[in-house]
Amino acid sequence: MGMGMGTTRLLSSCPSSLSRRLSSLLLLKNNMIPIGNKLCPNRQHSWYHSKSNSLNINNKPFSVKTNNDNSAPTTKSLNSELWLHNTMTRQKELFKPKLPAKVGMYVCGITAYDLSHIGHARVYVAFDVLYRYLKHLKYQVCYVRNFTDVDDKIIARANELGEDALMLSRRYSDEFQYDMTCLQCLPPSIEPRVSDHMPQIVDMIKQILDNDCAYVVDGDVYFSVDKFPSYGKLSGRKLEDNRAGERVAVDTRKKNPADFALWKTAKEGEPSWESPWGPGRPGWHIECSAMSAAYLGYSFDIHGGGMDLVFPHHENEIAQSCAACNQSNISYWIHNGFVTVDSEKMSKSLGNFFTIRQVMDLYHPLALRLFLMGTHYRSPINYSDAQLESASERVFYIYQTLRDCEEALEPHHETSRMDSIPYDTANCISKFLSDFEASMSDDLHTPVVLAALSDPLKTINDLLHTRKGKKQEMRIQSLSALEKEIKGILSILGLLPTSYAEVLQQLRAKALKRAGLTEDVVLRKIEERNSARENKEYEKSDAIRKDLAVMGIALMDSPDGTIWRPTIPLALQENQPVSA
Repeated sequence: MGMGMGTTRLLSSCPSSLSRRLSSLLLLKNNMIPIGNKLCPNRQHSWYHSKSNSLNINNKPFSVKTNNDNSAPTTKSLNSELWLHNTMTRQKELFKPKLPAKVGMYVCGITAYDLSHIGHARVYVAFDVLYRYLKHLKYQVCYVRNFTDVDDKIIARANELGEDALMLSRRYSDEFQYDMTCLQCLPPSIEPRVSDHMPQIVDMIKQILDNDCAYVVDGDVYFSVDKFPSYGKLSGRKLEDNRAGERVAVDTRKKNPADFALWKTAKEGEPSWESPWGPGRPGWHIECSAMSAAYLGYSFDIHGGGMDLVFPHHENEIAQSCAACNQSNISYWIHNGFVTVDSEKMSKSLGNFFTIRQVMDLYHPLALRLFLMGTHYRSPINYSDAQLESASERVFYIYQTLRDCEEALEPHHETSRMDSIPYDTANCISKFLSDFEASMSDDLHTPVVLAALSDPLKTINDLLHTRKGKKQEMRIQSLSALEKEIKGILSILGLLPTSYAEVLQQLRAKALKRAGLTEDVVLRKIEERNSARENKEYEKSDAIRKDLAVMGIALMDSPDGTIWRPTIPLALQENQPVSA
């Protein structure tokens, strides 16, 4: 996967390393195995499958071959339950993978024709948290996230710009990967592209036709929803609720207005591929069915995406995958809530969206990540400057506390043990870890985890800065133990920076940019205020402090002098809840 222009235009606030693991595109073998009265491809591409993954359809075994990697993930056992909300059953369910210690997860990726917006950031941060937590629980996870690089929107944008559609899509795929790196989202195991999987897509459409669940009209292939009685089971919609013309143009050639395209005949000026039905390109939905089956098989654990994909995309995926192979089964369908602006869904059509790049121009990527994690992933999250300012102030506090702790520990080299620290500190750590496990295992309740950080961070600050804390026995051991556990949790959450000092400087730079100031100007204001205080001009001194506070710059007085730090601008503070 080549590096595009996005990887050479580094933002100062982004992690320095942009190297990404290249995804190996595995070739699908076309040999078929009979399953009842239908045919399913023999999947043998991933460690996700093993010889133990034997499924029984009509009492006939279906054994899936495996690669050489059959090892268990690590020596530590899986000892924490995880409950996830399943859109299919509309309730929380205990997570039980199909294969011991292994998880197959497919998340629908972007249609790459423009810079990604924060709605996309919400999806992929949410599933990055799930990915990281599954790895924390010692599962081996095969995480597949696709790129849609063949689509009407891509073709329209390419024609508008006079570019090749595939090249344009690759460029924006690279930009997306850059954004994900800045947000500290781990790279998936595999990132397949539609254009690289035409043989698999064509084969699946042939299966659906062979099973009499689709029909051909003038080179187009349509799925027949009437042949799939369970259509609508994910979304809860009935066929009569699907009014023609709402999402796509009415096509009188369809047997049912709800039928959807599996293959579209070639049009002039559009990319096309050869098929048994003539040159053309796939419909939107078939790509994810084909690519998930190629890497995970027809039966795997988790399929996810934004709530807007429940219908029609995921509903159609279920229909066509089951039509291709009656062994098809996804255990958990997981969907995240919308990002809203003034209670309206963020979308390009409404003109109320913000790209990730626009937000990162003014706010640190880790502030954006914390903002997105500050609301439960299934709930709508309202975007506002006030919320981003609050998240930015919070990450500054977290990293400043840990930086201060790091500096205090630098002269010492003691290894902390839970049995060698005061009871109060041990109890604080124990409660923090317990709250983390309880909250994350309950459908990934990240807001509770972020709130639980308050007590150990406050304990660190007390030990560092209060008279009582500085005199506490085993103070250094306590600081070491607290810092270690907080860092461990931040790492699991994807919130641990490579350097506290570096991220703090980047947060200051972003705050100055939002305020329209330079650090030299702020330092001159501090000097003016110091002079005013020396001359007992307290009104002038207070006015300087307030003027800076209005712009989001807080002055902090100490025996060593006055320093500044970012804060929520005064005008926005009135709308903020009181935090611990």
